Amino acid sequence: MEPKFYRKILSNGMTLIFEKRELPVASVVIAVRSGGINENPSEKGISHFIEHMLYKGTPDRNSKKIAEEIEKNGGELNGFTDETITAFWCKMPSHHLNIALNVLTDMVKNPLFDEKELEKERKVIFEEIKMRKDNPHIYIMDTIQNELYSGTLGKNLIGDTKTMGAIDRKKIIAKFRQIYQPNNMILGVVGDAKFEDIVKFAEKNFSNSRGKVPKIKFGLKNGSRIEKRKGIDQANLIFAYHVPLSNNPQSYTAEVLNTLMAGGMSSRLFHEVRDKRNLAYSIRGDSNITKHFAYNTIYAGTKKENVSLIKKLILDEFKKIANELSEKEFNQVKEQLIGNYNISMEDSQLQLINLLLNEIDGNAKEFYKFEKKIRSVKLNDVKKMAQLKKYSFLALIPD
Repeated sequence: MEPKFYRKILSNGMTLIFEKRELPVASVVIAVRSGGINENPSEKGISHFIEHMLYKGTPDRNSKKIAEEIEKNGGELNGFTDETITAFWCKMPSHHLNIALNVLTDMVKNPLFDEKELEKERKVIFEEIKMRKDNPHIYIMDTIQNELYSGTLGKNLIGDTKTMGAIDRKKIIAKFRQIYQPNNMILGVVGDAKFEDIVKFAEKNFSNSRGKVPKIKFGLKNGSRIEKRKGIDQANLIFAYHVPLSNNPQSYTAEVLNTLMAGGMSSRLFHEVRDKRNLAYSIRGDSNITKHFAYNTIYAGTKKENVSLIKKLILDEFKKIANELSEKEFNQVKEQLIGNYNISMEDSQLQLINLLLNEIDGNAKEFYKFEKKIRSVKLNDVKKMAQLKKYSFLALIPD
């Protein structure tokens, strides 16, 4: 069955996306088309700071009331900041959809940015920075962009103690007013609702004010380094390489290649590194592909004595794919991706995020073309992409 999908851009520039479902659940999101990639390096982390502050209260709701209105009515509330987006979402019984819409709208329109709460939340984010640094796995996943990009993309999304210490209330309010305007916003719903009701709500509750998202330059690079740290027992390594952008058909080639290499227990590297040689417990691949930047990663946790060997095995496997990939294995991996895609649509909240990220990169409706685009990937394109000429590498090892 074709999904019942609707998309509309209002006269104020706000984008509405909606997928109709019959189960009595609705997932709702309000997002802005701005994140870490739109920040100057000196203010890196301000989008994430604003995200935190929008949960701290409005003139009509304090932080406790925001949480209670969602959770006491059976819902879940959360948000996230990424390089290209900042989003606030909840999942509710569908008969409470208006509660979700009203709470999220109040949050993104009327935050207090109370000075005392801001300083308290700054301390929370300082602790989050420490937490992410102290976790070796998270640290290298966060830090690999330093070896792939110069400029703002080369700095961690969450910022650091220097940038976060320099962001005051005046800067936060100025950034908020610049970004959080209807023409930069997406309102999305997946669930048992009526699209005409969502349109009426948005038209009634959002003005015609306009904002502009800044475009910040960054550069591509490749780098490799090994860091030593006391107090850890395992080496964590990450291998990364640039791939074509998401508006390029080759981005689907990159997803096939990533799945071949390290997409699950049937992948080549899981077999070579874990099953065959018992060198690691965890080895996996991830793709971070947007219309602005794109790269694939391969992560492994191992003994420090095995870091060089695993790196060699990764490079060897790329060569094998480039020279030996069969039509049978190629088609099996495409079926794996298509199956994973279908499974991902089961949960309304995950489906909402899928649609949202596709909207950020162009048009949410493109998400439904995923199977067609994966099937259109050519064997020779995957083999060609596997002929890596440049890559980045980062390892954090016990000292």
